[in-house]
Amino acid sequence: MKTTQILTVIIILITNLGSAQYVIKDGSDLLSLKKVPQEKAYVDHNGPLVLSGEYLYYSIHCFNAQTNNPTKISTIGYVALVNEAKDFVFEHKVKLSKGHGNGDFFVSTDIPSGRYKLLGYTQWMKNSGLSQVFKDDIVIINPYLVDQSTLLENKPDALTSASTDVISVSDSSTITIRTNQSTYQPRQKVSLNIKNYKGALGHGFYSIKVKRKEEIDMPSTLNSVMYGNAYFNADKEIKQTIGDSIFLPEQRGELVYGTVTNANSGLPAENLPVVISIPGKESLLKFSKTDQNGNFYSYIRKDRKNPMAVIQVENQSEMYTIEKATPSPIDLADLSFANFRLSKEQADYITARSVLNQIENQFFSAKPDSILQSNPIDIFNGGIPEVIILDEYTRFPTLEETLVEVVKFAGFRKVNTSDAYIRIGQDFKSYDEDYNDFPAIVLIDGVFIPHQEKIRTFDARNIEKISLTRDQFRLGQKEYQGIISIETFDADFLDTYTAKNSLVVPFTQPVTKKNYFVQSYQPEDVSFDRIPDYRRMLYWNPLLNITDSDYQFEFFTSDVEGTYEVILNGFTSYGKPIHVFKEIEVVAKHMN
Repeated sequence: MKTTQILTVIIILITNLGSAQYVIKDGSDLLSLKKVPQEKAYVDHNGPLVLSGEYLYYSIHCFNAQTNNPTKISTIGYVALVNEAKDFVFEHKVKLSKGHGNGDFFVSTDIPSGRYKLLGYTQWMKNSGLSQVFKDDIVIINPYLVDQSTLLENKPDALTSASTDVISVSDSSTITIRTNQSTYQPRQKVSLNIKNYKGALGHGFYSIKVKRKEEIDMPSTLNSVMYGNAYFNADKEIKQTIGDSIFLPEQRGELVYGTVTNANSGLPAENLPVVISIPGKESLLKFSKTDQNGNFYSYIRKDRKNPMAVIQVENQSEMYTIEKATPSPIDLADLSFANFRLSKEQADYITARSVLNQIENQFFSAKPDSILQSNPIDIFNGGIPEVIILDEYTRFPTLEETLVEVVKFAGFRKVNTSDAYIRIGQDFKSYDEDYNDFPAIVLIDGVFIPHQEKIRTFDARNIEKISLTRDQFRLGQKEYQGIISIETFDADFLDTYTAKNSLVVPFTQPVTKKNYFVQSYQPEDVSFDRIPDYRRMLYWNPLLNITDSDYQFEFFTSDVEGTYEVILNGFTSYGKPIHVFKEIEVVAKHMN
């Protein structure tokens, strides 16, 4: 019941969306907002030291700041990397499932050596400022650049690292991790056992990483127990008051919003239908309507394949200016960085590690991560379309002629007028079904076509196939008869698409979900015998949902000898932080 009330409050606020942010109007408004719990976030990662040619892996956990349970408010989280100039190196949009998500970032040679900060947050969290945002130190070393002054700062005698006086506490009373032995040879199998001793009290989401222990003294990584202490006093509700602007949570998916104004008068365009389409083979259509201030909004819930959006106003009686809004960035003025310094004595180690990275990356194609396939988007909403491959028929020069000669049940109505539209014949399923003259929903390469008279002469030689269904649909408050989807050979209709009262804009995609490669050496498999293995990260499982008492995993060591840390990090389902670790050794057997 409480969750339902919270979501209802948010929906009411969204319908009154004001600009890039919402302005609190009165006391009743403020009271409603205070009922929505603030959030907090934790980001686990494989830092703090990352070299060019390596991946920064991360998992993000978002919580209700009042209960410490996984959040049910935001469905989108953000993970960002910021340099000392307070510039964003990246800002990843991460879809949250029950408050959890994950991603990665490849550190290219374009990124200079320096001290960086890893941030984790939601749009709702930004209302409490930088103090609410998760922050942890990352050091990047780019050995390919001659200038390393950012880390050296002309101080050859400087300390090699920041103070690491934070004590890392391991909690093994609830969950333990064990390996079948403590010392291994290169390319040997490691059996990892995770045991939950507390039943439901140990259930939760965790990450597991097995990584080479850093040879350089580094700032302490913020594990889950440290985080629990550091963010214990995080804000439980928003601090804003009447007249203040706030960030709204992305409660039902990715929020896309903006404004429509009359191009001639500059005044807000009120009560105008707005159609938002995400192009591609798996296209998405969303409907909105502007409010009294000309603002529109919509949520994108499904996994989309295209980083572009087409925003269109169907009304042709006036010229309109469409602008897509973006949330204001976090104020990073008070962001501080670890006092890490490099010494020139570490040059040989960095060079050697960099060489191994280069060799490892040369064989990346033999060890690829796999992309997790999302549920396919059905633009026909469960209907079974008729598909016409045009090469199987006599070709006609225009779309209008093709519909007449090849496609059954579809053709242009009100031809030779500015109101021409494609009409799909009804599939009468009962004798008393009312006849209608609704237009069809028309898509070309997933782009919604609001003014169908413009495509009568579209070159049909570019069309590969036409799919249509004859069911009735409603988009917003308008009725349509059927959907006709036109796919071109090159799927490039968007590249040259221009239309009155339309705007094509980039719309940042959430990070791709992956299954991370796990190296395996089996006696009967010789495919990896001649491939070098210089992995420093032996195993990465970003989101392990523990719902049982016992789990078994296996991974293989690499050719890199040394001490490795096996770390389980995360939170129980009721918000208790758990951090457990142990060390194993990888040592080659040397002949006497």
